[in-house]
Amino acid sequence: MTQKAKILARLKSGQSLTAKCAIEHFNCYRLSARICELREEGHNILATMVKLPNGKTFARYTYLGRA
Repeated sequence: MTQKAKILARLKSGQSLTAKCAIEHFNCYRLSARICELREEGHNILATMVKLPNGKTFARYTYLGRA
């Protein structure tokens, strides 16, 4: 199974996904590129920016269905 397929399966299961989680579970260091590919295929994926108390931000991706 490809990284993209694994990412899509996780998102479709209702779980959100972050870059850190993608690295840990799928050895995927380019999550935003995989998300872009999925969006181009018609998947509606929401990116929510999360800001940590130390000022750093990261994206949390959630699946919203097919566009």
